[in-house]
Amino acid sequence: MPTSMRLLLAGLIGAAFAHGAGVETLMLRYGQAYSAAHSVFSLPISIAQREGLFAREGLDVKVLIPIPGGSDKMIAALHDDEVDLTHVATPFLIRAALAGSDAVGIAAEFDNPIYSLVAKPEIKRFADLKGKIIGLADAAGTIAISMRKLLALHGLEHDFGVKMIEGTPTRWNCLHQGDCDAVVLGQPQDLLAVQEGYRLLGTSNDAVPELLYTVTAIRRSWAADHKEAVTRYVRGLGAAFAFIRDPANRDRVIRTIVDTTGVSELIAGQTLDLYFKPERGVLPRRGEIDPKGLQQVIALMSEAGNLEPPLPTADRFLDLDYLRAAGIE
Repeated sequence: MPTSMRLLLAGLIGAAFAHGAGVETLMLRYGQAYSAAHSVFSLPISIAQREGLFAREGLDVKVLIPIPGGSDKMIAALHDDEVDLTHVATPFLIRAALAGSDAVGIAAEFDNPIYSLVAKPEIKRFADLKGKIIGLADAAGTIAISMRKLLALHGLEHDFGVKMIEGTPTRWNCLHQGDCDAVVLGQPQDLLAVQEGYRLLGTSNDAVPELLYTVTAIRRSWAADHKEAVTRYVRGLGAAFAFIRDPANRDRVIRTIVDTTGVSELIAGQTLDLYFKPERGVLPRRGEIDPKGLQQVIALMSEAGNLEPPLPTADRFLDLDYLRAAGIE
């Protein structure tokens, strides 16, 4: 290599290190419910942490769990200054905003979740659930709404009992201990249940169209004073989705699922295959938000009697400026 080229390359490398050294490390407190922390819904944040993708953006992200009470408490944690940003299911974001919160979604975490209705082995069909106890999530959320639609498609409207149980791990315990006859499970617990001999009756995707399930939410008022930190967060989260989708990283992603959920490598691999073979749109590509997916949630909430007309538009609950600043939206 010519001397001039070596000097130019050395200068560029030196400038890069000088730039990196000058970046101030910013701290963010991220709120996560216990139920998410022990299921696949923690995957994007776990990958960003474990693979140094937040650190690369000059962020020190503290993941704070559990937030007591589940999904309906996530936005309250923002207002109580317990966290700076939080994982939240979109119906609870909508409900809080309509009640006066300035919380908004800034990046997608999960788009189209696959929730499974899993029953005891002796329950062979939907009709066998008549008079039985089904473990569902909060009635205002898309999990319960989609499951009730699925049950109605198979002739079951009100002829079963309900236990409202927050979180896939807790619902799995209810089924496993025999206190529920059927429950709604996400991954990887639904795959584990089937492996153990429980019966898969159907999935949420059989009953509902594409939607926006969970987002990272912030308060507009707080974010206005922390634009750089929020933009770095969104960029790091986007890198996590790209990492998850790269086949070269499959083994590392599987190891993260195993470590966070406690399942086997086989079940962790089946979870990834469920999402990507073929592509089912479960995960965003880089955290991008399609407002149509949130508008579909609004429509589902109205159909379930949880929202009254006139219905709000999705943009009321979103701020896409940080995705744009991060080069994603």
